Amino acid sequence: MYPRIHNISFDCHDTYALAGFWSAVLGYGRHADDVPGDPEAVLLPPDGAGPNVFFQQVPEAKSVKNRVHICLEPAGRTRDQEVDRVLGLGAVLVDDRRRADGTGWVVLADPEGNEFCVLRSAAERAGTSDLEEQQ
Repeated sequence: MYPRIHNISFDCHDTYALAGFWSAVLGYGRHADDVPGDPEAVLLPPDGAGPNVFFQQVPEAKSVKNRVHICLEPAGRTRDQEVDRVLGLGAVLVDDRRRADGTGWVVLADPEGNEFCVLRSAAERAGTSDLEEQQ
């Protein structure tokens, strides 16, 4: 038997604000104990089955590219619709890797600079090879 991922953790300055951004992106709910100013915040998956998203306050700012990042697969929207939605929530465009043939992804950053990708939806990938798009 293998372990499951319990938390995905972010170091940040403002745990409550960054948790609010990711709550809007992912549709996760806040833990009942989360309040502004706390050094930790937790988001809980709506289905109770996925990993929690944990935010911990640290004094230093992000200074280099993430070594690990999240890749989002839209549900009920296209990749481009999801990119527009998340940009509207406060994300910043880092790198646009979309290709003329419709494949590719978009690299965004959250309000504290943590990079993440938005991939094509399952419907957009239907009928294409998994090797066409590894990201």
